[in-house]
Amino acid sequence: MKGNNTGVRVAVSAAAIPLILLVCYLGGYYFLISFLVIALIAYHELAAITEKKNAKPQKATAMLSIILLITNGYFRAIEFELLILGIVMLVLFTELYRNRGSAILNLGSTFLGIFYIGLSFLSLVQIREYFVEPLSGGYMIMSLLAGIWLCDSAAFFGGLTFGKHRLFERVSPKKSWEGAIFGFVFSVLGLVGAKYLVLDFLTIQDAVVIGVIIGTIGQMGDLAESLLKRDAGVKDSSALIPGHGGIFDRFDSLIAVSPFVFIYINFFVGK
Repeated sequence: MKGNNTGVRVAVSAAAIPLILLVCYLGGYYFLISFLVIALIAYHELAAITEKKNAKPQKATAMLSIILLITNGYFRAIEFELLILGIVMLVLFTELYRNRGSAILNLGSTFLGIFYIGLSFLSLVQIREYFVEPLSGGYMIMSLLAGIWLCDSAAFFGGLTFGKHRLFERVSPKKSWEGAIFGFVFSVLGLVGAKYLVLDFLTIQDAVVIGVIIGTIGQMGDLAESLLKRDAGVKDSSALIPGHGGIFDRFDSLIAVSPFVFIYINFFVGK
């Protein structure tokens, strides 16, 4: 059974990864629409997790807010501060008329989904559109994904081979410090390698810093999702992807990493 599951995981990855990379390369509406759909599915899975704790998030309002955040990041039609203020007021006023369980739980779970998912995928779109040279943004996103995949794989095999000291047993009992260190090292090496392959507009310092972000924040994002799932008593965010769980499971590290990478690029990397 375990072998069959591994085969399914490999087959799904072999089909999905080239498609994701192609979308990153093409950019424009292909990237915007694809990652908007991914964001909405991830939100739906997160909302289902919060419902396990008796929260009743405003799904329609949250999905509308996420759509507005992400598309506005591409078209830049509304000032960001005004959009955030409008979303906050919309959610608060909508809750006035719902009368469904705890208003505090409902608002908390709704805002968590909007800002955790929405702002992260907004950052991803802004990274893709940041550079004057169109392909630079595509290569940047592809390198982030490659760094995360390297980090995950190195952490898994490093932990499997050398893992003795538990990293965060309360949240994820199988993860080890040894695995986390392997993941950190390979994420940095991966971004340095990407600098010489496709990210020649980055300095070595830039590549190392972004690799460090992936190796630390990315692994913390994975732990944060595990915290939510453990609290809700679920193993996977959904069964949407055979052998892999849900969209939220597969993109948890990217969701955590994207805002930090965008902030770094915005302040320290030229266009």
